[in-house]
Amino acid sequence: MKALVYNGPRDVSVVDVPDAKLEKPTDALVRITTTNICGSDLHMYEGRTDMQAGRILGHENMGEVIEVGKAVDRVKVGDRVCLPFNVGCGFCANCERGLSGFCLTCNPGAAGAAYGFAGMGPYEGGQAEYLRVPYADFNCLVLPKGSEEKENDYVMLSDIFPTGYHATELAGVMPGETVVIYGAGPVGLMAAYSAMIKGASKVMVVDTHKDRLALAEKIGAIAIHDVEGNGVAQVLEQTKGVGADRGCECVGYQCCNNKGHEAPGLTMNNLVKAVKATGGIGVVGVFIPKDPGAEDALAKKGRIAFNFGEFWFKGQSIRTGQANVKAYNRQLCNLIEAGKASPSFLVSHELPLSQAPEGYKNFDARKDGWTKVVLKPAA
Repeated sequence: MKALVYNGPRDVSVVDVPDAKLEKPTDALVRITTTNICGSDLHMYEGRTDMQAGRILGHENMGEVIEVGKAVDRVKVGDRVCLPFNVGCGFCANCERGLSGFCLTCNPGAAGAAYGFAGMGPYEGGQAEYLRVPYADFNCLVLPKGSEEKENDYVMLSDIFPTGYHATELAGVMPGETVVIYGAGPVGLMAAYSAMIKGASKVMVVDTHKDRLALAEKIGAIAIHDVEGNGVAQVLEQTKGVGADRGCECVGYQCCNNKGHEAPGLTMNNLVKAVKATGGIGVVGVFIPKDPGAEDALAKKGRIAFNFGEFWFKGQSIRTGQANVKAYNRQLCNLIEAGKASPSFLVSHELPLSQAPEGYKNFDARKDGWTKVVLKPAA
C-alpha cells in the first residue's frame, strides 16, 4: 500500500509499504478515505521528537471498514467510521473512567497511545491507504448514513474538534462567560468554535497570523493581532480591565513571540495575565517531557519559566492534557449530523496522498492560507 513515512527532519515521502492487516481478533481494517495533517504532526516533521525513521504518520483518520476480526461484534464491514487519535482498550481503569487518552493497556509502561505518534506506542499512522484499528468495537465511531456528504466535517471528530472542545472543558467554560484563546491554528479555532457552541458571550482569539485570525472572525470571534506584543492589553481592554473568565492554551511548547523566536512559556504566562483572578485555564497545546532540539536550556528538559507567583496570587486554576476523544466525539457527531456544527470551515487544502510532502512543507512554513490540510488517499 502507499503510505507517507517519516525519513528524518523535514523529510517525508510517499512510498510502498507492506499492507496493513489484522493482527488480533479484536482488530478491524479500515480503508482510509480522509486523513488530516495535524499541527502535532509538525513536531515530528521538524525533528523535535524521537520519532523513528520509516514510521507512518497520521492520527486524524476516517474511512470504510473492509475487514473485521472474529472477536469484533459491533462494527461491521461497510461501516464508515471516524477513529479517535487515542488508541484505547476500553477496559483498563482509565478507559472505564472515560479517560481513553490515558489508556493503561495499549502502550505498556506509559499512559496513552495513538496512531503514528512518537512515544505513543507501536501503532502505524493513517496517512496511508489502509489502517489497522485495535480494539475496533471501542475505538471506531460509526458514522450516520450519508456521512460521505460531510466527510470533511466528520473527519474533524478524530482529533481537533474534540480537542478544541476539551480545551473549553478543562478551562471550565460556562454559558455567558468571556473566553480568550491563545493560538488561531486548527485547534485554537476549534476551541473558539466550541466556546461559542457552549454559549460564551465573547470569544477572543490571539495570534500573529492574519489569515488564521480572519477565520476566527468568520465564526464570530474577536481577532486579536498580537504582532506588537500587546495581546494581553487588548484582552484587558475587551474585558473592561478585569480579564477573561476563561482561557485556553492551544499552541504548545513551540510557541513563538512576535519576533518569530521560540518562547515556550509565553502563552502560559500571557494567559495568567489575561485571565481574571479565580479564572480557569485549559491547556491542550502539546508540551513534552524533553525537547533536545530546543534553544532554551529549560525547554531542553521539558520545563518553562512560569509566573507561578501571579498565578497563585490570582487564585487561578489550570487543567491540562490531551483530549479523551471518546468523551466528546459522539455528541459532537450529533451536532454535525443535525447541521448545528460544520468544523470543515477551516479546511484550506484538499490533496491526494501523493502530494502529502508538499502539504507538510507549506503547512510547516505557515504559509498564508494553509490553515488545515486534508489528504485523500483514494484520489
